[in-house]
Amino acid sequence: MIRGQVALRELGIGRIPVVNVENACASSSTAFQQACAMVTAGMYDVVLACGSEKLFHVDKARSFAAFSSAVDVEDPDGAVNVVKRMSAEIGEPFDAAGAGVTRSIFMDIYSLMARGHMKKYGSTKQHFAMVTAKNSFHGSMNPRAQFQELLSVADVLAARTIVEPLTLPMCSPIGDGAAAVILVSERKARELGLDRKVRVASSALVSGWDTGPDESVGGLAATQAYEAAGIGPDDLSCVELHDASAPSEIAGYEYLRLCGPGEGIRLIETNATRLGGRIPVNTSGGLLRKGHPVGATGCAQIVELTEQLQGRSGNRQVAGARIALAHNGGGAIGTDAAATVVTILTRED
Repeated sequence: MIRGQVALRELGIGRIPVVNVENACASSSTAFQQACAMVTAGMYDVVLACGSEKLFHVDKARSFAAFSSAVDVEDPDGAVNVVKRMSAEIGEPFDAAGAGVTRSIFMDIYSLMARGHMKKYGSTKQHFAMVTAKNSFHGSMNPRAQFQELLSVADVLAARTIVEPLTLPMCSPIGDGAAAVILVSERKARELGLDRKVRVASSALVSGWDTGPDESVGGLAATQAYEAAGIGPDDLSCVELHDASAPSEIAGYEYLRLCGPGEGIRLIETNATRLGGRIPVNTSGGLLRKGHPVGATGCAQIVELTEQLQGRSGNRQVAGARIALAHNGGGAIGTDAAATVVTILTRED
């Protein structure tokens, strides 16, 4: 219950407030959003937002059990009921064998999400493999990525199946990691004489509800972030989005309004989201290649985008990057995310 105080005490950080934030996979992005609110409200001039995760265990069931707590644990069947509801909603069968034991239950959620998209919009397993291959290209240039080997579409399709239509490289890996971001007020930035400043234009946190057919938690968070920042999706230079599975990235294109409903497959077919394309997505390699150390992921996205806006990303640099969006979701309520944070950052000249 006092992880932050324990971890930071050895660094000499005491006396000042330390707040522990738990919000499933959106934990450190939520901490970041709360830190932004504190600075904006004038409560503090300097706030540290950090996330860390020790998720790997030799007994994979222990790691998978951690994911199973990101749902309503008062429900006797917990995450399995989430999957059953999704199965009924899209009219696709659910194979319970191995769910939460040999694989994370969230891979079953992503499997059904993928099959729903395939049925509605004509996406294919090949499209999902193209997402992983693209992110492996980005991750091959990221020294922080958990996996740095370059994969072809054929490599991804030939890999071991986790749950149809997902092969192993289409699923974000379990990993340990940490990331931290320091936010300062405008007054403090001037006092410190900071250069290459990056401004938080907006940061929206949305909680899950019983969404209707054309509603999504990510879509609402994106709308709030765009409106607060006074920009639209066409203004973006690059995006880090929550690709916990390859199909999740294609769905993310659509509810972040990088394209219209059902048009996500066109973005991946035309290399629009690859470095050099119209709107590069997951230049870090994304969760699929950089890894998904749950508590650290949100802040890690902010680090990647801050470096992009500062021109510090080396071979992964997006030319002329000026405006960036981070999308990080966590947990499951009903048939959608329990929490989602969308943040928009801009380069200050």
